[in-house]
Amino acid sequence: MKIGIIVAMDKELRQLQQLFNDGNVLVQKCGIGKVNAALGAQRMINEFHPDCIISSGCAGGNGDDVNIQDVVVSNELCYHDVYCGTAIDTTTIYGQVQGLPARFKPAPELLEKALSLQTSDISLHQGLIVTGDWFVDTKEKMREIVGHFPEAKAVDMESCAIAQTCYINKVPFISFRVISDIPLRDTDASQYHNFWDTIAEHSFRVTHTFVESVLNR
Repeated sequence: MKIGIIVAMDKELRQLQQLFNDGNVLVQKCGIGKVNAALGAQRMINEFHPDCIISSGCAGGNGDDVNIQDVVVSNELCYHDVYCGTAIDTTTIYGQVQGLPARFKPAPELLEKALSLQTSDISLHQGLIVTGDWFVDTKEKMREIVGHFPEAKAVDMESCAIAQTCYINKVPFISFRVISDIPLRDTDASQYHNFWDTIAEHSFRVTHTFVESVLNR
């Protein structure tokens, strides 16, 4: 089985590349944002032909039960900055690209495998991940996003674009996002910077454990 892992930044790439030396696992950086994410996913599909793709990296968290270094696994994904209006189609909802699903869902078997990793040492949440081209560094912006998606557990800049590309190409997909900051409890993204300065090491062990469990099934 061949597994592709896509991250956005060099600091995420370095950590994950250290965890894998199996030729059946490819870790690549796509760059930040939705366009880079979609291009990176399509390139990986065309060149590597993976059996599934994982979006990994950090994200802003939401919810009273979510804390820094917790991991959110996607059970749904959509965009927080997409609105196609109602002039042509009155059924398309906020966050949905017209003609595509309102929410993208991971492959059921991948989600089931991910949830089986929950232990006393791993704080794992399943939930909605919302994606947009905006680094959320203010409480006001986070309030705007959760006003549309109060159930969202994580906010990132790539996962839904990778999910959309995988959906179009019929490649199973799932996202794991380590919570680096909680914007509604933060000021000027100080939690985010502290995350990389002090506690990011080993933060991607859930992705590693998941990949090992899939390869060894």
